[in-house]
Amino acid sequence: MAPVVTQAIAGGPEAAARPDAGSLLRPPTELQQRLASHSQASRSSRRCGGPVLATTARDQSRDQAVSQASTVELDAARQAAQASLEFAGGEEWVDRYGSEPRKGADILVQALEREGVRQLFAYPGGASMEIHQALTRSPIIRNILCRHEQGEIFAAEGYGKVTGEVGVCIATSGPGATNLVTGLADALLDSVPLVAITGQVPRRMIGTDAFQETPIVEVTRQITKHNYLVMDIRDLPRIVKEAFYLARTGRPGPVLVDVPKDVQQQLAVPDWDVPMAIAGYMARLPPAPAPFQLAPVVSALHAAERPVLYVGGGCLDAAPDLRALVARTGIPVAQTLMGLGTFPASDPLALQMLGMHGTVAANYAVDRSDLLLAVGVRFDDRVTGKLEAFAARACIVHIDIDPAEINKNKHSHVTVCADARPSLQELNRLLDEKPVPEGRYAAWRAELKEQEAKFPLAFPQRDDVIVPQWAIKVLHEETGGEAIITTGVGQHQMWAAQYYALDVPRRWASSGGLGSMGFGLPAALGAAVAYDGTQREKRVVVDIDGDGSFLMNCQEMATAAIEGLDIKIFILNNQHLGMVVQWEDRFYKANRAHTYLGRRENEWHVTGDLAHIYPDFVMMAASFGVPARRVVAPGELRGAIREALDTPGPFLLDVMVPHVEHVLPMIPGGGSFKDTISTGSGKDKF
Repeated sequence: MAPVVTQAIAGGPEAAARPDAGSLLRPPTELQQRLASHSQASRSSRRCGGPVLATTARDQSRDQAVSQASTVELDAARQAAQASLEFAGGEEWVDRYGSEPRKGADILVQALEREGVRQLFAYPGGASMEIHQALTRSPIIRNILCRHEQGEIFAAEGYGKVTGEVGVCIATSGPGATNLVTGLADALLDSVPLVAITGQVPRRMIGTDAFQETPIVEVTRQITKHNYLVMDIRDLPRIVKEAFYLARTGRPGPVLVDVPKDVQQQLAVPDWDVPMAIAGYMARLPPAPAPFQLAPVVSALHAAERPVLYVGGGCLDAAPDLRALVARTGIPVAQTLMGLGTFPASDPLALQMLGMHGTVAANYAVDRSDLLLAVGVRFDDRVTGKLEAFAARACIVHIDIDPAEINKNKHSHVTVCADARPSLQELNRLLDEKPVPEGRYAAWRAELKEQEAKFPLAFPQRDDVIVPQWAIKVLHEETGGEAIITTGVGQHQMWAAQYYALDVPRRWASSGGLGSMGFGLPAALGAAVAYDGTQREKRVVVDIDGDGSFLMNCQEMATAAIEGLDIKIFILNNQHLGMVVQWEDRFYKANRAHTYLGRRENEWHVTGDLAHIYPDFVMMAASFGVPARRVVAPGELRGAIREALDTPGPFLLDVMVPHVEHVLPMIPGGGSFKDTISTGSGKDKF
């Protein structure tokens, strides 16, 4: 289980123990000097990023009072959590078996019902047949039968990403369980609430190398938040309750529950009131931050001249509070790939995405800032590039719920280990008491607007081929920016992040930390199940994919067709592994090393013969019963998108694009802002 500490760190000894080399060598900035002179009510003084220099008896009494208050709050939170766990489904739950014994598989399915599960993604096998039989006896749970276990766990991830609720998948033992491994790692890195249930060989056969036996608990120990092997049927109700609690609390993540087949077959009467046995975990959950922990942030805001908000996936559910903070302060906002939609892209203060393929304005803002407010982020290498050069001029404030992320990659001067939402709420309250003067950052905002005007996102205007960036802009126009977008991994993913502007959170599902190709289509299935018009409003779901990424889970077109899921597959087909080709162009003298996916003897981009496009996605879709259309000419695109959106159920649109386009801007791996590349394509020599 990932450790979670209980209290926020605000420049304490832990924060001071691991300064980066740059902070030891460079003199303090003006803001750091002014922040160091800040005097709290406790009269503790510090240099920005340094240890507390003086502690008075008043400090000690304050800390004791805060500790007592935190204990009371934590006890109340525990009681509320326990009460909510009595039933999470939103309606009265009735045990259809009464006091009669039932199979362990039925106990498992009923436990899922009690957690509010109404849809899940499961593929049967020998060790999970009992669970599937029990699912047929459930009047309220619908199983979506994906065609591959990786497809089902990516679908559960997509469900979790767009709802914020726990996604559930079930697989059999052996290869079924190991097919979940990539999805578990993906969910852990992207903090997705997920419960994966696997069948296992009978208990007496564990460790005998039985047919389809794998030690999946050991295999997945490092890529799950926690996992269980159920050896006693009486533990099933408690374990399922704990699994869901662990998956959705603290920093969300995947939990695996491995259930031997004989436990599934055993008869018992469940005790639904058995308490959870994770008191240690619950005690370590970070409480809401105290005012004194956020007071240095307020002082930093008053001292700063060039502040920037850097927000990520940990801020998705705090979007209203983030908007309130920006309204109070006028601070520009840069978002990570995982945080897209947290702040409206249409807002004048939105700098859009930062990082390797972020906007020049966003990366310029971070590079020139004197105060970086990092909320719900982990300073990922695709954002920071060269760590010592990232925000080198800034005093860094880091607010994150996971203590493992505090000072892990980048040393922060003020750190608060707490959930983003209560942290921003408390910060807004403090700013109401001590507001930032209106117009304080006006000059800074004007400077960033100059950068936006000087270095806008741009692409070539052509009428002979469909430029991929333009294709996404047309899609955005035709959907009104209201679609839920899923993506595979590659150039199309970055172009979607750049050109499909999102104004609300949880409309974006993409594999960020692990970068799993094949994610887009199954994630779209999960999103479509979540927003199918039954439990939630119906929404358009579009999988923006690349031909290489789409091929990795194209079998899920069968799921979309059979289940009648209303998803639109928008393939930007360049017949290549586009992102790898881009790196070949830039850094390997355009030497092609197994990145062309078409027929070797006839390359469509050379011959122009439509018969040479390989594979034929339109024919493939037809074999699955999915309507499809190929588009080559720019003049056909808008009408084809309209046709796809107006067609009920799934639709595949194969959009042929050139393979020479590059995702720009680009900061090469390990580079810094000064290394930004903003021009060029595969037509150029580098």
